[in-house]
Amino acid sequence: MTVCWMSLMPIVALGLPHPSIVAQADQAPIPPPKFPGVVVLFAGQPDEMATNWVRRGTDQPAAWRIEDGAMIVGGGDIATKQEFGDFQLHIEFRTPDMPNATGQGKGNSGIGLHGRYEIQVLDSFGIETPGQGDCGAVYGQAAALVNACKPPMQWQTYDIVFRAPRLGDDNAVVQKPRVTVMLNGIVIQNNTEMEGPTGIQSPRERQPSKTGPIVLQDHGNKVEYRNIWIMPLPEKGSDKY
Repeated sequence: MTVCWMSLMPIVALGLPHPSIVAQADQAPIPPPKFPGVVVLFAGQPDEMATNWVRRGTDQPAAWRIEDGAMIVGGGDIATKQEFGDFQLHIEFRTPDMPNATGQGKGNSGIGLHGRYEIQVLDSFGIETPGQGDCGAVYGQAAALVNACKPPMQWQTYDIVFRAPRLGDDNAVVQKPRVTVMLNGIVIQNNTEMEGPTGIQSPRERQPSKTGPIVLQDHGNKVEYRNIWIMPLPEKGSDKY
């Protein structure tokens, strides 16, 4: 019998054990759309890892292992070889069950947009009011509007629309980057303006850029990722009526 994660919330509120730590076998990946321009970054195959990802800041192969069609965090941050400007990103993740951990030590990872702006990955299930360090936050800047997290060991889905910063001739930011994020089909960031890079950036990524890689963070927890695809977007639509 499939357990609805929403029905578990009263159990959590009472502080009683719940069955959420059991991985659900019926959570199949959502296939990428058959649409021109969609780039599949990872769909479970080792050759996709070799083709699309490197150890961050190097040209060395990404060290993360693959099991059951998912990449498992471990061996340092990884980054896409390709850089993107504006885009729509789909990515599925699963946090480990760490019942004795708390706060930032509980299923921590992150998704770096342009390698500079982190969307937090964390086991924040059951938190009534998520903060700027919880799952779905623009890390350290903007908390998720609502907590749409599922329990650990269940696959979750991010759909992220990113608008890159607009830069002037002197490379100064004239329009800040913006992001809209859906977690498990619920809007948790609504065209949020980002003040600048978060802590995920590397020294070479401190300056703004029109393009950048997708970074997946190794924060020491065995978070899993699967079914990653991206669609680059034009800066604006046609002027044709």
